[in-house]
Amino acid sequence: MTRLILATRNAGKITELRAILAEAGLPHELVGADAYPDVPDVRETGVTFAENALLKAHALARATGHPAIADDSGLCVDVLGGAPGIFSARWAGRHGDDRANLDLLLAQLSDIADGHRAAHFACAAALALPDGTEHVVEGQLRGTLRHTPRGTHGFGYDPILQPDGETRTCAELTPEEKNAISHRGKAFRALLPAIRELVG
Repeated sequence: MTRLILATRNAGKITELRAILAEAGLPHELVGADAYPDVPDVRETGVTFAENALLKAHALARATGHPAIADDSGLCVDVLGGAPGIFSARWAGRHGDDRANLDLLLAQLSDIADGHRAAHFACAAALALPDGTEHVVEGQLRGTLRHTPRGTHGFGYDPILQPDGETRTCAELTPEEKNAISHRGKAFRALLPAIRELVG
């Protein structure tokens, strides 16, 4: 069984990708970066989601000698010209402070009417092999930003993005419902043909 390394220590992402691979019938062992505690985290110095995903995937593939999968994702708000974008996780200044990021974004959009609150989650997913071979794909989930957070599932900006065609926010969907339509789910599923071709 080929080992695939997912370039994250986020247990939720690992669970999500394991489910997608299982649905597709791919016979791979999937482990997170925490299986390699001596490998340092990679700084996301790219200026696009794809660049950051490739940076992380290549670094882990080189360090472990196994194929590696990485993703980078964020929220892109139309009226803000695509921001927070790659800065989504540190929009309020400190990486990973979901509540502060959410509060700052809502404050910045407080006078924006419903008709101009379109946004989308974007995700780039990359596969890198130890020999330098790479493949990257992208997925999106379009929607509208609510004025106040709703729901307790998910993380990040999930409580304020209401997907197109839905009456609930991403944080009000069950994990299964969200995975079926999410930007990350779409990107990971789009990566499956490359995994089959390049990894076997």
